Amino acid sequence: MSCNAASTRNWFDQGGRAYARFRPEYPPDLATFLASITPDRKMAVDVGCGNGQLTRLLAPHFDSVAGLDPSADQIANATPHERITYLRSPAERLPLANGCANLITVAQAAHWFNLPDFYTEARRIAAPGGILALISYGVLSFEPELNERFMQFYRDEIGPYWPPARKLVDAGYSTIDFPFEELAAPPLSIKVHWNLAEFLGYLATWSAVRRAKEAGHQEVPLNFASDLSSAWGDENVRRNIVWPLNMRIGRL
Repeated sequence: MSCNAASTRNWFDQGGRAYARFRPEYPPDLATFLASITPDRKMAVDVGCGNGQLTRLLAPHFDSVAGLDPSADQIANATPHERITYLRSPAERLPLANGCANLITVAQAAHWFNLPDFYTEARRIAAPGGILALISYGVLSFEPELNERFMQFYRDEIGPYWPPARKLVDAGYSTIDFPFEELAAPPLSIKVHWNLAEFLGYLATWSAVRRAKEAGHQEVPLNFASDLSSAWGDENVRRNIVWPLNMRIGRL
């Protein structure tokens, strides 16, 4: 379906403003599991924390939590918590003391790191027996009547605009170098019930959508929005959306 000004609402401009920081929330079970395999709960460190989605889930389980991110804007918008200290820092130069961290987490960010340098830092700050968890969420799935159209968009239409690092996420980090004693992870997922505006607001935050627009091909996401809107029906109806959680967990 082609789009035109008369028939297509620009959900992406609207959504980009309304959900500039929108990401699906991690399930509380993720933090509970990570705490359960950590030998001591004095300190957790969330690297590449963004605005603290996972960081704040860890706070009830640890005496203190450090959330680190290179973006001042993300840190400024993180939710305060009495047990959390947010710091602006790249993953490759962590401003933390040797041997301080019982748990080190990286949620949906490891594919942007210089991993050898980050691993050196992780080993330095880890307490004896400390845990490193690289976490990502895979390709979402819709209800069957919407999923086929979404997958066509994801693979064939917006796919060429993803940065190369996205392939690591699609593979669940299974292809990255992970030179640690590896531990098994339980099957976990993120589940939301979103209306059409919430879903397209989330889509507007994708780097691939921004790159398509910058390349002069905003019609790619707009055509998809038009098709999805028709298939969705009443835009206020909430649909089930699921992301599988993928984890590489190692003992340092």
